Amino acid sequence: MDIKGKVFIVTGGASGLGEGAARMLSREGGKVVIADLQADKGEAVAQDIGGVFVKCDVASEDDGKAVIAQAVSLGKLVGLVNCAGIAPAVKTVGKDGAHPLAVFTKTITVNLIGSFNMIRLAAEAMCKNEPEPTGERGVLISTASVAAYDGQIGQAAYAASKGGVVGMTLPIARDLARNGIRNMTIAPGIFGTPMLFGMPKEVQDALAASVPFPSRLGTPEDYAKLVHQIITNEMLNGEVIRLDGAIRLAPR
Repeated sequence: MDIKGKVFIVTGGASGLGEGAARMLSREGGKVVIADLQADKGEAVAQDIGGVFVKCDVASEDDGKAVIAQAVSLGKLVGLVNCAGIAPAVKTVGKDGAHPLAVFTKTITVNLIGSFNMIRLAAEAMCKNEPEPTGERGVLISTASVAAYDGQIGQAAYAASKGGVVGMTLPIARDLARNGIRNMTIAPGIFGTPMLFGMPKEVQDALAASVPFPSRLGTPEDYAKLVHQIITNEMLNGEVIRLDGAIRLAPR
């Protein structure tokens, strides 16, 4: 799958991993639609890379359809990179009582339902594409987390949402195989994103030191390199790739 001249949607593209992917796709000659709720940041990144910003709640059918419509108006939509997500930290039973059900529901809604919403809508549009010489019509990439496997204390909601993304990777790939659309998931470890940079510096340093090798925080550029490889390597399909420097998360 060539990137140059093709259209790609990046959810959560206003910052963090999504911004890294959006910038890489633009450098490679792709046309990028950034779908995010952060209007000011999203518009700034889109302007900087020559892309388009669409304000989008990924769990909204109407918002998702608006993003797809914008993308197909720019040319051949061949790629979706799902990076939009939230990461609350709440214990099942804490000092304030039971885990608020609303927090659990919102986390599943944004991270899991939102990812599937954008996948199904993008795939529907991609099914109408003329196939590439490889037979491909598109590629879908979602973002899980190593928390899907090694969920820590306070991550019941987050781990469940990301575990769902992992669990639907293969069946979606099988569903779309006949259409020439690949489906992949990346499970990042500890990455330097706005969520992590909100933590105290000593916490950031301790997290970086806990990564076996390289002993540092992952970067949006690291993530973008794997997105590039997935897009351009047609044999990558139906799999979850841990991008984590060999870390396995401790309970806390």
